[in-house]
Amino acid sequence: MESPSIMAKVRLSIRLKLLALSLFLMSVPWLGYQYVWEMESFLRLGQEKTLVGTAKAVATALHERPLLFDQHASYQQRVEQGKDLYAYPANGPIRLDGKLSDWLNFQQRAVFYDASYKLEKFEVRSNSDLSFEHSVNQFQDFLYLSFKVTDDAVIFRNHQSLSIDKNDYLEIAIKTKDDALKRYIFAATKTGWVNGYEVDSNNRAGTPEKRIQGYWLVTPTGYNLELRLPIEWVGAKVGFAIYDTDHHASLPDYAIGTADTRLVDNLGTVLVPSPEIDAIIKALSYSNSRIWVVDKHGRMLAKAGELISVIPDNSVIKIDLFESPFKWLTTQVLKPLYYQILTKPPSAFVDQLKDSFFIKNKVLDIALQGQSGTQWQLTPDNKAVILSASHPIFIDGEVLGAVIVEETTNGIRTLRNQALESLFNQMLLILSIGTLVFALFASRISSRITTLKKQLESAVDEQGKILNSVEPSTTNDEIGDLSHSFNRLISRLSQYNRYLEGMSSRISHEFKTPVAIIRSSLENLKNEQDRGEQNVYFSRAMDGVHRLDFMMNAMSEATRVEQTVNTDDKEEFDLAEVVSGCVSGHRIAFNQVEFVCHVETAEYPIFGNPDLIVQMLEKLLSNAIDFSDEAKKVEVSLAKKQTKFELKVSNIGTELPQVMQEDLFDSMVSIRHTDSAKPHLGLGLYIARLIAQYHKAHISIKNRNDGYKGVCVTCLFEGD
Repeated sequence: MESPSIMAKVRLSIRLKLLALSLFLMSVPWLGYQYVWEMESFLRLGQEKTLVGTAKAVATALHERPLLFDQHASYQQRVEQGKDLYAYPANGPIRLDGKLSDWLNFQQRAVFYDASYKLEKFEVRSNSDLSFEHSVNQFQDFLYLSFKVTDDAVIFRNHQSLSIDKNDYLEIAIKTKDDALKRYIFAATKTGWVNGYEVDSNNRAGTPEKRIQGYWLVTPTGYNLELRLPIEWVGAKVGFAIYDTDHHASLPDYAIGTADTRLVDNLGTVLVPSPEIDAIIKALSYSNSRIWVVDKHGRMLAKAGELISVIPDNSVIKIDLFESPFKWLTTQVLKPLYYQILTKPPSAFVDQLKDSFFIKNKVLDIALQGQSGTQWQLTPDNKAVILSASHPIFIDGEVLGAVIVEETTNGIRTLRNQALESLFNQMLLILSIGTLVFALFASRISSRITTLKKQLESAVDEQGKILNSVEPSTTNDEIGDLSHSFNRLISRLSQYNRYLEGMSSRISHEFKTPVAIIRSSLENLKNEQDRGEQNVYFSRAMDGVHRLDFMMNAMSEATRVEQTVNTDDKEEFDLAEVVSGCVSGHRIAFNQVEFVCHVETAEYPIFGNPDLIVQMLEKLLSNAIDFSDEAKKVEVSLAKKQTKFELKVSNIGTELPQVMQEDLFDSMVSIRHTDSAKPHLGLGLYIARLIAQYHKAHISIKNRNDGYKGVCVTCLFEGD
């Protein structure tokens, strides 16, 4: 007997069932999706630490090796535009023909020199139209120099003259390892090969410098000069200057250049990428990454590797459908759909630093401050994310450069996509099974609802007559509750139909008696001559009229109460005072009845109409008196129940039938005997319920459960 009650408490609604199934289905892809993103975060963190470790390892290999940086003039405090030059790596040897066709890819990096670069000793002289573009390239162990000179009059050296400075010429000044200054002049006697001569302070020339090769070509705007010289020949300090004269056998009267070639401290530098550093970082580099070694001015000393985009293999694979249908579905159908949503690593992206020889960014600034740094950055086309890590290079406790390692996140994105593909495949399988379960569950619900619908349609005919009842379901969910509710509803409608069917005879009976009394009394009054008998008949007729009037008043009273509760304004009053006064009045009017009133000492303020409360109490007390036994004892109590006020009216007498307790508050419902001398239309409790609802109270009627036979009416008011 205990198991049904326990099962009744455990109520699994349809909503809970659907929610549980939905949560089960959604939790798997959600958790998997979160796991994949968590995995990607850890992979990114691992990639960041790996790159920092790589940068630190390369920097450690370059620590305390000053010769690698000293020969590239990285000790200088600042770099001056036009004075300090950079030798860009060339893809191959440059042909010395003066045509500059091999320099086309480097034109945008050429430095232009005009009057603003005029040498100091010519400041007092007039300006000239002299200008030139200068580029420096490096291939293997040689430097290549190009000078595109604009000059309105090209003056060649006289091949018979011993002087080499009374014409247009190029002068190169070099600071040697022992801090000595060496100067070389390149002067041509005609278009073609040109030699360089070392000169002293008076420009007296010595033997030609055979380690230098050059070519001089006259152009419509001036002349072009190309030179090739060994890298080892170029010192840490170097300067270039073009001297111009417009007259034969005259010393130049104008010169512009990178620096004053006669002052060793005023010379600039030519930074050449280091093959030694390049060999070191190539041994430490790995695929899919790029390593930079730069000086403290951001100029590249060496570079190894390129950023390679890792592309997942999305090629279509031909698979025998009958051999592996699931594999065919995932590769031929699902995978193309996935990549309509997933972001694939790009096959190409814009790499700003691919052909760059200078770096200036946040990670370099951090490294030059002596710390390791990282930076995540989108490419300009927003197709890829590049991770950069840096570490400083220390020599004698001073930061002279930095190592920067770069790598894209395309490899991580590929792993993420593969994990999401696997997740989506499993999710699809689970959702397919879940959909099947949902379909079966929905079919079951639909079948039960259809059955309930058929029972309802067969329970009532077209005229509204109740034919059958609805069989309540044994399943404890909403549909089961609905079937129980319909069962109770059909039962109530059946009772009400029976009541309506008998109401005509009830009203006919109630009205028939007074009408018959009036009719017989009037007929007898008409035929009776005796005055005394006439009075008797007249009195009987008046009783019938009073009975009809009472019945009409009772029906009108219900209508008036319905109108009152819709129009009257509410006021605050003490419920205890109204209850006590009403009971006191009934004690006087019904002295044969014992009224017991229990009102707990407290305040009972409510909003409403005190007259309506009195009218409700009159109905309740009248019923209590009428249904009391011979003892005629009625109990009235008023008490506080938390925030509510509980009013009870009880009697000792006849009990209510169980099936009618909830219906007695309906209109024209009564359980009184029809042969009562006083007519009753069943409107008293109906009026009481209207008044209770007006005061936002709940009224109920039940048999007493305190050991006495009788009825108790309870009305719960909301406290103010």
